[in-house]
Amino acid sequence: MAATEHGPLTGVRVVELAGIGPGPFAAMLLADLGADVVRVDRPGGTGGLKVDPAYDLANRNKRSVLLDLKTEPGRAAVLDLAERADILLEGYRPGVAERLGVGPDACLARNARLVYGRMTGWGQEGPLADRAGHDIAYIAVTGALGMIGASDGPPLAPANLLGDYAGGALYLVIGVLAALQHARTSGTGQVVDAAIVDGTAHLTAAIHGMMAAGGWQDRRGANLLDGGCPFYGTYETADGGYMAVGALEPKFYAEFTGLLGIAEDAPGRRDFDRWGELRSLIADRFKQRTREEWTAVFASSDACVAPVLSLREAPAHPHLAARATFVDHGGITQPAPAPRFSATPGAVRRPPARPGADADEVAREWGLPPFPREEPS
Repeated sequence: MAATEHGPLTGVRVVELAGIGPGPFAAMLLADLGADVVRVDRPGGTGGLKVDPAYDLANRNKRSVLLDLKTEPGRAAVLDLAERADILLEGYRPGVAERLGVGPDACLARNARLVYGRMTGWGQEGPLADRAGHDIAYIAVTGALGMIGASDGPPLAPANLLGDYAGGALYLVIGVLAALQHARTSGTGQVVDAAIVDGTAHLTAAIHGMMAAGGWQDRRGANLLDGGCPFYGTYETADGGYMAVGALEPKFYAEFTGLLGIAEDAPGRRDFDRWGELRSLIADRFKQRTREEWTAVFASSDACVAPVLSLREAPAHPHLAARATFVDHGGITQPAPAPRFSATPGAVRRPPARPGADADEVAREWGLPPFPREEPS
């Protein structure tokens, strides 16, 4: 089976130095888009959360070699890979790759066109650069976490989607692809410093603009899009489910209140002093039917109302099922590659890579000598 068969990045070679969180996800996205991603796993694993490799979807569409970077043969093999790669990704603390002998200077000396992507929480420099951290701390200091949650409760962490993946992995992918374009036009590679704090702060740009214009209060649960508005939020149903409401525009709001059955009783949508009354009216009405019943009521409307589904429920949603937003591969239901391309569609081609399983195949296809043999512990 060829390493890459589909996707706009077919022919792009990527080396991923194994880590956890946003780095593997970024490499997965590149692999989903067709890149030939070789993950360099280490004996003993990467630490962090232990997941059976067969279920670690962040490693789908990749191949794996097992190398000990603390040995000379392991370092030499990584530099051999870097010499033949277009992109290298690493997620160590600042200075670690250099101490291992596989930092940017060493890799770029072997391959001047290489894009060297670095994924960290705090960035490569700054007072906290050498400190440990996780998603929740990174989004906390950027102001993003403080926006999420009810006005009378604590901030609520949105799993690790906002920091690790949106502010981290996606910005790393944007960065290395932009740098790859530059390398292909100039012949010169470079280092991409993707910090979760930078990416997450960047995501709040529009909110900062609204705040400067006086259209956003610097406190949660008090604004149009953070739960402060009664027609942009979630409401419990009779069976303990929830419906999500986003009826912001007047015409959508009119359709929403009509289908909900409160049009004649609801105060004006811009009567801010009565928003509490409006919220209670909406909440009481939603409690009168089940989530399934309300889903049927709003199914064919432009009221901007949708059921709040669980992860297990989502793949069966009629719209997502029709678009094949989720696919089954290797017995695992999982999100399909995104976004979609008309001429070069991506696909789930390979199950999650098992550490070291592809060493011979990679060496042969990349024109390398056999990798040193390591045993996973």
